Amino acid sequence: MESSATMSLKSPPLPSSSSSLFSTSFTQNPKPKCLSFAHKPRAFKCIQSPPPGPEKKPFTCSAVTFPPSRSLTEIHVSSKLNRLISEFQSLPEPIDRVKRLLHYAALLPELDPSAKVDSNRVMGCTAQVWLQAELGSDGKMRFFADSDSEISRGFCSCLVWVLDGAAPEEVMKITTEELGEMNVGVVGKERSRVNTWHNVLITMQKKTKALVAEREGKTPPFEPFPSLVVTADGIEAKGSYAEAQVRYLFPDESKVEELVSVLKEKKIGVVAHFYMDPQVQGVLTAAQKQWPHIHISDSLVMADSAVKMAKAGCKYITVLGVDFMSENVRAILDQAGFGDVGVYRMSSERIGCSLADAAATPSYMNYLESASKSPPSLHVIYINTSLETKAYTHELVPTITCTSSNVVQTILQAFSQVPDLNIWYGPDSYMGANIKELFQQMTKMADEEIAEIHPAHNRDSIRSLLPHLHFYQDGTCIVHHLFGHEVVEKINEMYCDAFLTAHLEVPGEMFSLAMEAKRRGMGVVGSTQNILDFINQRVQEALDRDVNDHLQFVLGTESGMVTAIVAAVHRLLASGKSSSGGAKIKVEIVFPVSSDSMTITSPNSSVSMGDIILPVIPGVASGEGCSIHGGCASCPYMKMNTLSSLLKVCHQMPDEKNIIAAYEAERFKLQTPNGKSVADVGCEPILHMRHFQSTKQLPEKLVHQIYHPYSSGKSMTIT
Repeated sequence: MESSATMSLKSPPLPSSSSSLFSTSFTQNPKPKCLSFAHKPRAFKCIQSPPPGPEKKPFTCSAVTFPPSRSLTEIHVSSKLNRLISEFQSLPEPIDRVKRLLHYAALLPELDPSAKVDSNRVMGCTAQVWLQAELGSDGKMRFFADSDSEISRGFCSCLVWVLDGAAPEEVMKITTEELGEMNVGVVGKERSRVNTWHNVLITMQKKTKALVAEREGKTPPFEPFPSLVVTADGIEAKGSYAEAQVRYLFPDESKVEELVSVLKEKKIGVVAHFYMDPQVQGVLTAAQKQWPHIHISDSLVMADSAVKMAKAGCKYITVLGVDFMSENVRAILDQAGFGDVGVYRMSSERIGCSLADAAATPSYMNYLESASKSPPSLHVIYINTSLETKAYTHELVPTITCTSSNVVQTILQAFSQVPDLNIWYGPDSYMGANIKELFQQMTKMADEEIAEIHPAHNRDSIRSLLPHLHFYQDGTCIVHHLFGHEVVEKINEMYCDAFLTAHLEVPGEMFSLAMEAKRRGMGVVGSTQNILDFINQRVQEALDRDVNDHLQFVLGTESGMVTAIVAAVHRLLASGKSSSGGAKIKVEIVFPVSSDSMTITSPNSSVSMGDIILPVIPGVASGEGCSIHGGCASCPYMKMNTLSSLLKVCHQMPDEKNIIAAYEAERFKLQTPNGKSVADVGCEPILHMRHFQSTKQLPEKLVHQIYHPYSSGKSMTIT
């Protein structure tokens, strides 16, 4: 297949507002000879701007050309890119830049209909965009593109002009940051415009890598991650790990009936975390249709849901999560006046959490001892910590809890209310580093963009807060720790054009990758709920477009999230099918599993993560399983919440013979060093956060505590 365009060449002026990249002079040539096509292009016309006013430069379609002795393919890619950047930057008005794109759209040959297939679709573009790539016998790349949007065709036309005929290594050198200098867009739509540039480029580079590897006879460096493909008609599993997951999306009806029966009979509410075992989530999701007092969410909402269930008449609450979650539910119910409602965990043994454990150490208390000596100080503690830790730290340094979805706003608001504040975040080291990096990136944003994030801030204020932001250096979530270099390398190689999702707790490598995707509209970094909302939004947008589409999402968090995501996506697709019945949309949920993971099945097997010893989750067939080098991101603690435990606890209520006494979430009877109730003091940082969420302000009580911290002189020690 020949190159899509061969440019005629004339001696050039430099790019200006009255010139364009292509050799086309409509005033001199009635039939321009700027392009010759392997197939007939669509007809086009030059679009003229209004006559130039006193401050406007004229817009014409005269051409930037190159010396006859050189062909375009011989001109260095960076040189062509610089010409393109200069041209668009010379057009000050957005409408002129759009008109120039429309001009180039007319010069792009139509793609053969046989090439307009799913495998050639560019993901993430609002319009339909197709890209075909070939590696010529001369070792040069050939690109062919098309779109059902004239604006997107213009982007494709420019990128094809820059990269068609380039060597593979030249294609790979171009960065999305360079394309950001094009300054193309119209008011209110700049982001979607820039996204098209970036997404087409990323797809060009992905196809280039694949073609080079194929020509060199290299097998793909990685096996694909397992995934679940969701359509309106059903779910397809790719890979044995995915098959193991999908098995529980269609639960045993007898188990569902058994659970619903006992929940109704004994008025039991169920709150469960997103990271729950797929078998349990499958049963709970099905049971929700018959019993409304079942709620699956992130940790923040679990206690709120328990209060609503108690108000609705539930006598017991079962908590499917780790111990700090059941502690929070117990304490919040007591605060709300429901002390008579029983709260039960799912194991007679401790259900731990590596993050909560990291904060319950002498090292963390030493970190806060330093904070207490640097007033005014505020301790921002992640919600995923024990009530006891919250109480002890609050008496040492005024404390507010946060979640991954509100931590950035909490910090920004705190700095806006208390000048010269020192903020001490903990215990998640990855999240702390990512927050600091996020603020570093904000210093490069325009003040208007920063104001959209928080109206009280600009670049100067962000720069001034950075030296006052501290984070704990030795706390890690064992699940998100899995998203290290191996997983990132594989995603970058095979899924760079997919939608990327990442929890704010992931290591910096994964954070940076997802943040880059977020900048071009292809990613989200945040909480589990943020990830679910992002996927739902993109699926709904595809439904609204009503065209065939294939959306691919990489799940950068605990694999237990897949159950809630698949259920939500399937509901959306099913409703879309019933309302339109037209387009066929596939949504692929990809979750990382290392191809060389451990497949240890011994129940006594374990791995070490620093000072923490963890059981290994048995792998499944084909070598897919969990690995500390980038495995299935499955929390072993969460998987202690089994369906059999849930049924056992429910059937034993009321526990008149104390058979499940070890499962009950007990109240804290301890006192803080200042002689107050651990439960009361531990709840206060949570209530501070509740106030902030409802008013967008730190409560006056907390601000007073920051300026007048506890001064009892008693040291908080945890052994």
